[in-house]
Amino acid sequence: MAKSGDVVAMRARKDAAARRTAAPKGVAAVERAFAILGAFRAEDHGPLSLAELAVRTGLYKSTILRIAQSLMRHRFLQRTDEGRYQIGSAALMLAAHFQRSLHLRDVLLPIMRDLSQASGESVAFYARENDMRVCLYRVDSPRAIRYHVREGDVLPLERGSGGRVLLAFSDVRGQPYDNIRRDLYYISHGDREAEIAGISAPVFGPEGRLTGALTLAGPTSRFDRAVAQRLCAPLLQAAARATRELGGDATALEAAAANGDAKRPRARDE
Repeated sequence: MAKSGDVVAMRARKDAAARRTAAPKGVAAVERAFAILGAFRAEDHGPLSLAELAVRTGLYKSTILRIAQSLMRHRFLQRTDEGRYQIGSAALMLAAHFQRSLHLRDVLLPIMRDLSQASGESVAFYARENDMRVCLYRVDSPRAIRYHVREGDVLPLERGSGGRVLLAFSDVRGQPYDNIRRDLYYISHGDREAEIAGISAPVFGPEGRLTGALTLAGPTSRFDRAVAQRLCAPLLQAAARATRELGGDATALEAAAANGDAKRPRARDE
């Protein structure tokens, strides 16, 4: 009788084979090497065993051992004294090169333009600077009546959805910040200015570092609670896309966008 671990591994191999069949054709050995590297996850607390790699990739152990030799030779993989595997120094060098070559504006502006076009509202990206927040990038709504803020404007942290999100992910405790960390978004109505409503979500970089807050904002005359509810998921999807392209883990943002709870607005006065 097959052991439960063997059954899991066999099922994983079948799933992986199905994915490879459906995926665009490539070089098989390269695809398998990337599958091995992709098996390592942000939440892992240590090296992985050969058995764990087999389950996660759906590859046979003999295949992993063969490909691992090449990955270790080029320092993309390391083997510990206990026979377990971890990411090697070459991957870190590539990550550092990615960070040096990355231009935040080039990543964010296309995403912000898409979000503005889809929502019909203005989109801004804020970063924390000491006890204030700075508008780094801005895409205006195509509508004549819109929320006006300029790139370089300095705004308070403790007012407005963007500031609230920045504070929440700077480890400020209490309400509404505990809810923001749980839900990954915040909706404000007249929090900073009586006529302005906004929704913000965090954008992360590598190792979960907060990069800034992505904000949709507009006049309260058309940005009511129903509109806020409708636009919450697109905002979270845009924040997830930005996080992925900046090298961060977008899993939680993607789940929040897909979660029905993301459609229920929470505002300052709830």
